Amino acid sequence: MKFLALAAAAAFLSACYAYPDIEPGYAPADADAPLGSARYMSVFAGSANYVPVKPRPWAEINERVAPKPEVQ
Repeated sequence: MKFLALAAAAAFLSACYAYPDIEPGYAPADADAPLGSARYMSVFAGSANYVPVKPRPWAEINERVAPKPEVQ
């Protein structure tokens, strides 16, 4: 019973909460709002050129990336 009263009081008090005034900045329809600088950037900037290559022997590639044996 106490839990039900507590839940009802919490629901009632949360409905009375006033949201703070939020300043959104400039209105979208404001003609005097400052604009950000527009700069050109190519859509291909930072892309890599992937050209097909001939496959190499897998044993050579495995030897190149395998951990080196420790010499003592």
